[in-house]
Amino acid sequence: MKTLKILSLSILVALTGCDGDDGSDGTNGTNGTNGLNSLVLQTPLAVGNANCLNGGVQIDSGLDDNGNNTLDAGEIDATEFVCAPTITNANGGAADVTSTNTWFTQAKRRVEIAQNRAEAIEIAKGQAKNVILFVGDGLGISTITAARIMAGQQAGLAGEEYELSFDKFPYSGFVKTYNVDAQTPDSAGTMTAMMSGVKTDVGVIGVAEGISRSDCASVAGQELVTALEMAEIVGKSTGVISTARITHATPAATYAKSADRNWEDVSDMPADAVAAGCEDIASQLVNFESNLEARFTGLDVDGIEVMFGGGRRHFLPKDAAFNTGDAVSSIEGDRTDGRDLTAEWQAKYSAGQYVIDQAGFDAINPATTERVFGLFNESHMRYEANRSEDALGEPSLTEMTAKAIDVLDNNDEGFFLMVESGRIDHGHHAGSAYNALTDTIEFAKAVDAAVKATNLEDTLIIVTADHSHVFTIAGYPKRGNPILGKVVSVGNEEPSLAADGLPYTTVGYTNGRGYKDLGSENDADVAYSMEIVNDRQDLTTVNTESSGFHQEALIPLSSETHAGEDVGVYAMGPGAHLVTGTNEQSLIFHVMNHAANFVEQADEALE
Repeated sequence: MKTLKILSLSILVALTGCDGDDGSDGTNGTNGTNGLNSLVLQTPLAVGNANCLNGGVQIDSGLDDNGNNTLDAGEIDATEFVCAPTITNANGGAADVTSTNTWFTQAKRRVEIAQNRAEAIEIAKGQAKNVILFVGDGLGISTITAARIMAGQQAGLAGEEYELSFDKFPYSGFVKTYNVDAQTPDSAGTMTAMMSGVKTDVGVIGVAEGISRSDCASVAGQELVTALEMAEIVGKSTGVISTARITHATPAATYAKSADRNWEDVSDMPADAVAAGCEDIASQLVNFESNLEARFTGLDVDGIEVMFGGGRRHFLPKDAAFNTGDAVSSIEGDRTDGRDLTAEWQAKYSAGQYVIDQAGFDAINPATTERVFGLFNESHMRYEANRSEDALGEPSLTEMTAKAIDVLDNNDEGFFLMVESGRIDHGHHAGSAYNALTDTIEFAKAVDAAVKATNLEDTLIIVTADHSHVFTIAGYPKRGNPILGKVVSVGNEEPSLAADGLPYTTVGYTNGRGYKDLGSENDADVAYSMEIVNDRQDLTTVNTESSGFHQEALIPLSSETHAGEDVGVYAMGPGAHLVTGTNEQSLIFHVMNHAANFVEQADEALE
């Protein structure tokens, strides 16, 4: 082939003659039409821009296709970014562009504040006159993050930069939530650890790990002393608040001793336990004062001053004659022993006020109220999202917290108060991020109310959780994407699609009852009356931000479960500096004890 090509070229050359002389120039042709103008548009970018964190300039270029001398969006052919650098000069000082950077200056200021605070720490024991323990039931880190974003977006912000009230607390750390016998815990064992300083088993309340669950006889000798009980012994006022039933695991662990968290009233107990003399949790609450005095010779206490929550059914006899105005069952009470514990409480404390609704709550005058017992629902109080729909009205967690502090603060010796947002947990169990996050936001408001109502020079406030949930924040949504929405990635306007070609939400659950589209329904518990759904759904036309949307779940279960990872703990006030690092959950009691010197003072009072 090479030979043939060379031969052909030789023949071509041989047949081609020499060039002739150049001819004269021809006449000029007509002018061509003008070309399109090239345009460049420069747009300044503020600090914090997604493409230039420290600010800069966006440079767009392209041809002016429509000839209007403006670079329209459809004419942009190329975009470049010239970003301001983040550097320091040779002396270690921030360069001008960095010193004006919002992210840089905010973080720098936080360090300065922390340093000043560290230098002013009062490390002496017993500096706290008052102690307030806030427990967000099921308030894991992902729940805090999602609620923070949701609250920020409700305030008109992108969301991620927002801060919940306790995000601003100066000290924080992590606690390990496992129970003595369980990797993933329940609230009974975890709250017992926080209140007594002793970790224990799943499902038992106020007793050490030597207990055998549901074995009444095994309680003897395993009873623990809680921070609330010590506060009573040393003469402080005490209070317990929960949006769950006041006999539920978390609030019960402040005052009760039980071989089983489910023994909320006598009808929940096996006959042998009743015969053996074990007392149900509701009865223990009403008899708290006499029970505590019976444990310690010569002790004289005045009982719990403030009790707010749900769970009337465990205090009333199983008789329709005792039904209240917002009873949802034909017979509200569950007690099979005929006792009306609300009447027994009023007989014990004639100066106390028993209230069941918003009107009764609003009528409480903290300045003249010695003690108050509020039971605002047959079972758990409502979710914050549907609280206004209660027939008789229910106070919010913020209202209950503020009122309790005002009542308890009448005691010059100080007070101990435990505040639980129990329905965060229930929202997650039902697979409703909307309900869980809405209650978390209300919880943060209650914390803020406590901060504003107290003097942080003499009040330790701790915010934590008993455990987490299998609630996730996933995908790669762009900043400001609705936290309950479908994932829309950076640079896009349409939802991202999974490998199955379907859109998916940012938040979801590893297990649970799965997808529900209930529109404007705001009671998460409605999901329990519906079928479990465990397959993927086409969410293209579904409003995943509605109150009635329940997120998809990977593993089908009758109820979404707790998770086993560490949870956060936040603190401010005397002793707060001890909240740091990763610790056993029992540390929380010891921080409270250091701040208020409960144990030493209680020992002195009992001598």
